[in-house]
Amino acid sequence: MDRSAAALACITSVLLLLPPPCASDDRLVTGKPLSPGATLVSDGGAFALSFFSPSTATPEKMYLGIWYNDIPQRTVVWVADRGTPVTNTSSSAPTLSLTNSSNLVLSDADGRVRWSTNITDDAAGSGSTAVLLNTGNLVIRSPNGTILWKSFDHPTDSFLPGMKLGMTFKTRVSDRLVSWRGPGDPSPGSFSFGGDPDTFLQVFVRKGTRPVSRDAPWTGYMMLSRYLQVNSSDIFYFSVVDNDEKRYITFSVSEGSPHTRYVITYAGRYQFQRWNISSSAWAVVAELPRWDCNYYNYCGPNGYCATTRRGRLPSRRASASQGSSRRARRSGTAAGSRVVAGGRRRCSAATVSWPCRG
Repeated sequence: MDRSAAALACITSVLLLLPPPCASDDRLVTGKPLSPGATLVSDGGAFALSFFSPSTATPEKMYLGIWYNDIPQRTVVWVADRGTPVTNTSSSAPTLSLTNSSNLVLSDADGRVRWSTNITDDAAGSGSTAVLLNTGNLVIRSPNGTILWKSFDHPTDSFLPGMKLGMTFKTRVSDRLVSWRGPGDPSPGSFSFGGDPDTFLQVFVRKGTRPVSRDAPWTGYMMLSRYLQVNSSDIFYFSVVDNDEKRYITFSVSEGSPHTRYVITYAGRYQFQRWNISSSAWAVVAELPRWDCNYYNYCGPNGYCATTRRGRLPSRRASASQGSSRRARRSGTAAGSRVVAGGRRRCSAATVSWPCRG
């Protein structure tokens, strides 16, 4: 073999050992930490995990988060260090590392630990990997494939397809979503969404510990499900599941559907959002609370919130005490009365259209 042929064979051998130039790494292994500027991208390209700074006023303060990777508007769906942002400086940078004990550890630029997965499972050990799945779920897998930890078990403000929000009977611990404090502040805000901590038979939007709104209670069937067809091809499927270990809610969307999520906003709205490809923006399909009647205890004790169509039922005016009571309950959280789809709402102790959620 002449010298040129030998050189070509050597170059070919090296190229075969290299990964494809466009391949994205979806996993973290021991000894190779993640730093600002580096990104994990899920195998299908739907989600990314990296450091981000939500505020241009304090770019040195960074968070570790997961967001949609294939839409132009960065939408963060999970944040690890919500209450303890790390600091990025020109001399040193924060890191996310996978330890020999199979724990993910987020360290500040000075080495202080800001967040950790705190795995104590006996199955944990060396050789594990942290993988970002195309569902947006960050998981830690042992060498034999056992899932030791997953971000879906530790939600922040977003509820994604395939996640389970519920209550574990053994520990009596309930999952909940907690809003951001503001549009540029991922720290825990005032509003939350979750089930009744005692039974999880119904879900609430709360401001602190005070109920703001709630959905209808679960009736007790083994599985209660419903689906929503947004258009001719996109189907949304929602379920309430009760088994021996946990009672939870979950949902899925049909294959090929645009990105879909539930989110509790910093303004206290629990929204069902769907990405609109045409407008390149999030469309709000549904939200809670939406009408005055959605607000908890809007009509007061033993009251009913009536939704009527104009001309169908006689108008009834609430008493002054009822009106002032409603205004007090709405203060700071509820919008004023609105006329929607030709209808109107009123509180009444007589004519009943639907029961007030309170």
